[in-house]
Amino acid sequence: MKLIETMLPDCYELQPRVLSDVRGCFVKTFQQNWFEDLGLSTHWAEQYYSVSQHGVLRGLHFQLPPHDHAKLVYCAAGEVMDVALDLRKGSPTLGQHICLTLNAAKGNMIYLAPGLAHGFFTLSESATLIYNVTSVYVPSHDTGIRWDSFGVPWPEQDPQMSDRDRGFVSLNCFDSPFYFPSTATQSTK
Repeated sequence: MKLIETMLPDCYELQPRVLSDVRGCFVKTFQQNWFEDLGLSTHWAEQYYSVSQHGVLRGLHFQLPPHDHAKLVYCAAGEVMDVALDLRKGSPTLGQHICLTLNAAKGNMIYLAPGLAHGFFTLSESATLIYNVTSVYVPSHDTGIRWDSFGVPWPEQDPQMSDRDRGFVSLNCFDSPFYFPSTATQSTK
C-alpha cells in the first residue's frame, strides 16, 4: 500500500497493488497492519456502498461531533471525481479542497480524517463507491456543505443530486465544530 500525501493534512490517496491478468484483477483494499504502520485509524464501525449514474453529484457529507468519523472511500466500479474539503479550525488548509479521480481500474482510495467533508461526481456511465467509517450513522449529526459554495470546478453546472444535498449550507455560513489536528490519525506517520 502506497500512501500519497495531498495538500490537506490527514487526507491521503492510497494506492494498493493491483494484480491483473486475463481473468480481470485482484485488489486488497485493507490489511490492519498496513494502516497501523501508516498511523491511520481503522476502527471501522460501518461499511456501505452507493451506486450512482453518470452526472450524479453526492455531497459534500460529514457527521458532526461526537459522531464524526474518519472515512476510507474507493471506487469498486466506474470512475468518479472525488472531492475533500477541510473544515477544521486551526488547519493550514481550512476552507481549501482537493479533487482526485478515483477509478476501479487504478484501485486508488482516499482516506479522510474527521473534519473533512466528502463528495463526488460520477464520470463513468455508473460508479459504485465503497465507504468504511469509524462511527455509525447518526441522522441528527449527518450534514454537509453546499456543493457549489467553495470553488470546485465540477464537470457540470446542474448535476443530478438530492434535494437534501442541494439544501446544505454554504461554506461561508458554516460554523465548524472541527479542530486541527484531527484525532483520527496517530503521530506515528
